[in-house]
Amino acid sequence: MNGSKSKTLTRDVEASIIPVGEKVTLQKGEQAQVTQSLGGSYTVIVNGNMFRIEGKDADALGFEAEAKPASTGAPISQENLEKEIWTQLKNCYDPEIPVNVVDLGLIYDCHLSPLGAGSFKADVKMTLTAPGCGMGPVLAQDVQNRLLSLEGVDDVAVELVWEPPWNQGMMTEAAKLQLGLM
Repeated sequence: MNGSKSKTLTRDVEASIIPVGEKVTLQKGEQAQVTQSLGGSYTVIVNGNMFRIEGKDADALGFEAEAKPASTGAPISQENLEKEIWTQLKNCYDPEIPVNVVDLGLIYDCHLSPLGAGSFKADVKMTLTAPGCGMGPVLAQDVQNRLLSLEGVDDVAVELVWEPPWNQGMMTEAAKLQLGLM
């Protein structure tokens, strides 16, 4: 979404305060300025404060929730699942920065382990742009939810790590270009 769009909340909705991550309830009838709509979640400003609303609650803003991918019924190979995982990770966005967590360089590792026939566990190591960021648990939950939505992923462990410390050099060239750093 380019620019911001004013919406009236159609119902009470849970949101996370940016950047502290604390959960609050925004009230039906409040005006929300939608400033970012990436990866299925929404960054809004209500009464001068910034919040993140999950995609499952898109209806509170008058939008349709993202549809879950349909099952193909085909056997799942580890190689294809790994590709799908990285695609899903590229749909996780920092609510303050319009760049996905992969291009920001926040995902350090993702490893699949077989659990049984066609069933895998994903272990993800990720960091944040700043250790004190209160949105860390929210971003980690977004990663976990997105990966669990994939057929064949039945367990996900997301570990926030601080070594090596994140720096702007970890961003892709596309991310640097998008943020005006090139």
